[in-house]
Amino acid sequence: MADQLIAALGGYGAVGSTAVRRLAEQGCTHIRVGGRNPARGLALRSEIPNLEVSYVDIDNPVSLKEFCSGADLVLNCAGPSYRILDAVARAASAAGAHYVDVAGDVPARRALGTTTFTDRAAVFSAGLMPGLTGLLPRLVATAGDRVEIHVGGAVRVTPASAADILLANGPDFGESLAAWRGGTVIPRALTPLRRVELPGFPEPVDAMPFLPTESTRLAAELDLAELRFYTVYASEAIPSALAMAWADDPEFQADHVKPLIRAATSDLRGRDPYYSLTAHVLTDTGQPSSVALHTADPYQLSGVVAALTAVAALSGKIRPGVHFADEVLDPRSTADALRHDPLVQALTIHAATGSSADHIAHHEINNGNRCG
Repeated sequence: MADQLIAALGGYGAVGSTAVRRLAEQGCTHIRVGGRNPARGLALRSEIPNLEVSYVDIDNPVSLKEFCSGADLVLNCAGPSYRILDAVARAASAAGAHYVDVAGDVPARRALGTTTFTDRAAVFSAGLMPGLTGLLPRLVATAGDRVEIHVGGAVRVTPASAADILLANGPDFGESLAAWRGGTVIPRALTPLRRVELPGFPEPVDAMPFLPTESTRLAAELDLAELRFYTVYASEAIPSALAMAWADDPEFQADHVKPLIRAATSDLRGRDPYYSLTAHVLTDTGQPSSVALHTADPYQLSGVVAALTAVAALSGKIRPGVHFADEVLDPRSTADALRHDPLVQALTIHAATGSSADHIAHHEINNGNRCG
């Protein structure tokens, strides 16, 4: 695979530059990065021999076509995803390339439809959330389980991420206060938790129940008895900023990007950045099965996930068609790769003795994903 061309859009941002570095470390030697300011890619080119830096304008179909031309895989790390939707995916399909999108989610997949990528793979939501939030719980959860997931912390928010967070409001993304029980979504089943101590988080936090569509798919696929999902915040600053934004006219959502960034910045005063993803199988007796991942930078870690997904697609490990990452990535090999990545501060898997996850918790698995 060393001679295959990977075209990484937004390849010099926080997410994209991490993805490009990981791909280069795995032996991918033919990488093209692009964006509206190629000068930002020059520092990356000094690190990676033979890196090609290009100008590309997502809003210009001709420019996008030229960027994707000749690529074996197009990796989209640009944002905000609600504006890009399926534009890059369609350009990748026209170029005969695989496609990996670190974000995308339901609106982008729906816009793309199912008539493209008949002999190539397109994978959306190949990041941390969504992505790992749907993948890692599969290491410990099985049919009939009751599962509780917590994800969040105190980290910076980029302008593109802020724009996506503000637009991630509505049935395409999930439902606030809802839970999955008995095979269906139960509205208003949960209430916010204020200043609670949660396993895996270094301080009392606020935990807001929000059932993502990814978690609904996960619960249905695994036939879980119950799934609760909480987004975790270090203070009330971000929830308050989001409440103000979502109460405003949608026409003015862009006005709330800077206040949301300021709210995240305020959470970092006096704290080291931290971000945790935990999933526990709820039980009335004994030690529950659980998985916990900790990082200081969820954006860079999303780049790691995107790179792993790209290698899986180029290796033929993802079948043709349009998918979400948590549906097609292998949980075990992904967890093994993450354990060895320096951006992961810790990844622990505890399984009840004799459970299907017990083998995973105590055995390292070599995923063997390489570009060379």
